[in-house]
Amino acid sequence: MSARDLILLVEDSEANWMLASAVLEREGFQVEVATAPDGVREWVRRAQPDLILMDVQLPGQDGMSLTRELKADPHTARIPVVALTAHVMAGDRERAIDAGCEGYLSKPIDTRTFGEQVRKFLADSRQAAAP
Repeated sequence: MSARDLILLVEDSEANWMLASAVLEREGFQVEVATAPDGVREWVRRAQPDLILMDVQLPGQDGMSLTRELKADPHTARIPVVALTAHVMAGDRERAIDAGCEGYLSKPIDTRTFGEQVRKFLADSRQAAAP
C-alpha cells in the first residue's frame, strides 16, 4: 500500500461511514465519502480511486445498479468495487459479484480486520491487472 491509495466509501449511514473511514484512515488510506449515489459516477471518473466500497442500499439508487453503471463505463470499469452491506442472506454475495463487484464484506465491520481486508482487495486487484 502506498500513501496514495484512495478509497471511495459510498455509504448513507453516518455512523457506518464515520466508523469505516476512521478505521481506514488509521490504516493509512486516504478516504472520500459519498453519502448518496448522486455525482458518484462523475467523481469516480475524475478522481480514479484505487477501490470503491459500495453500500448495497442507498437512497434513490441501489449500490448494485450504480456498480453496473461504473463497470459499463470504460473510464471506471477497471476500478475494483467491493459490496459493503448488512444484507447477509443466501445469494447476496452472488448478486454482488454478478453486478461487477470484486468482493463482498458484511456489516457491521470488524474494526480489527477491516483494514487488512481492504488491503487484500487492493492487492488482489493489482495482481489481476498486472501483465
